[in-house]
Amino acid sequence: MGRGYIVQDDVEGYLSKLCEQKADPVTGLLIGQSSTQRDFVVMAIRTPQKEESAAAARNSVDKEWVTEHARQVSRMLPGGLSVVGVFIITNADAKDALTTLRQLLFAVENLISSEHLWDPADDDVTDCVTLHINPKTRKTVCRTFDIKDPKSVAKPADWKYQSGLCSSWATVSCSLNVDMLLPLPNNRTSTGNMEECLKEGLKAWAHQIESGLCLIDGKRLPEDSELTVGQRRNVRQTYTAQLLITTVRDENKRLTDVIEQCGGSVSVTGAIHSRAYLHSNKPKARLAEKLLKRDVVSTVATRVQMMLEELLASDQESKGKLFCLPHRIFCPLKVSGPLCVCDYQFSDEGLSEVTERLKEMLDIDAAEEDLDTRQEMTFEITGCDITPGGHRDMHACVLCPDCPPFCCLGVAMATAVALLATAASMLYLNDI
Repeated sequence: MGRGYIVQDDVEGYLSKLCEQKADPVTGLLIGQSSTQRDFVVMAIRTPQKEESAAAARNSVDKEWVTEHARQVSRMLPGGLSVVGVFIITNADAKDALTTLRQLLFAVENLISSEHLWDPADDDVTDCVTLHINPKTRKTVCRTFDIKDPKSVAKPADWKYQSGLCSSWATVSCSLNVDMLLPLPNNRTSTGNMEECLKEGLKAWAHQIESGLCLIDGKRLPEDSELTVGQRRNVRQTYTAQLLITTVRDENKRLTDVIEQCGGSVSVTGAIHSRAYLHSNKPKARLAEKLLKRDVVSTVATRVQMMLEELLASDQESKGKLFCLPHRIFCPLKVSGPLCVCDYQFSDEGLSEVTERLKEMLDIDAAEEDLDTRQEMTFEITGCDITPGGHRDMHACVLCPDCPPFCCLGVAMATAVALLATAASMLYLNDI
């Protein structure tokens, strides 16, 4: 028996509009959440068209363009939402369309998973969906592939539309203070060296997040307990979580300081806001914890990657330079329910640039007043005359509505100081 996909009915209208366009083929991504019991699709996003090659791209699919779009979209999805499949709208033969979809699906998954800093879980669903729609007959063919099996063959799957799919999804959110030091390689002219070095540092921090204690509404829930037990059905639920992080890997082993040769360091300091959405089909506490922790890791890694791109693009000496990382902005989806997507706004950008990116990447028509900018805020960066090691550094403050300004100072040689900002700080424990 194949998998069954419950699909938000807005997706049907969106795909129907794409069928009316003259372009052929039209490709795109399917966004949703997979679980061992049931799979959900809440959003479809067409692949942006390459302006410089619109005519040349007709009747062909640019795999690299599709996969890069998927990577960018993946960064804009909070916890609980992910790319669960791809679609194509074309008059081409069903067999040829399925071959194209299979190639796209595996390419998309390989690129997105290469950026994951967490270890796969036993309950992770490895089946992803492909959807072929004939624009003339509107016939729909739904198939799944096991993306962890290179030899996987197509399996039939059900595709059923439903209204109000997300209306009673639960939201789990938290804020977390981040304070970590990432080493930089001696050879900083190599992009590969920089990326690999930062990624390894982030992986070590991600493992601390994974092993941290998660409290939901102040309680440590058993992993197999239902998150919404005792709650009224079809009512939206909101939970506040705390992540308590220590430097203890297990009861008998503590982390020790490691001395290694490096060409500098990146100090990442500040507070972030994370959230995860959970389907309404009796979600477990274990799922809530897993999705929330992955969002914490993902949002920090995304902003560090943005800093790296800026660092490598800059011709100026980065020693002692402060980089104010973008803060996270949420945009609600126009469906009944709590679901939001997100974007990252740099301090020199306006909200109009955020809405433009939402349109370009996610095909969402959002007004500036729709954006939720309250979860993370940055304070002004001012100069200071602290000169340890003979370097003039910057002083940065984070303005939190419920706490005094949080400060970070960068003093390491050849250091880029990265600032993360959010609305409220939570508890970050270090076991010394």
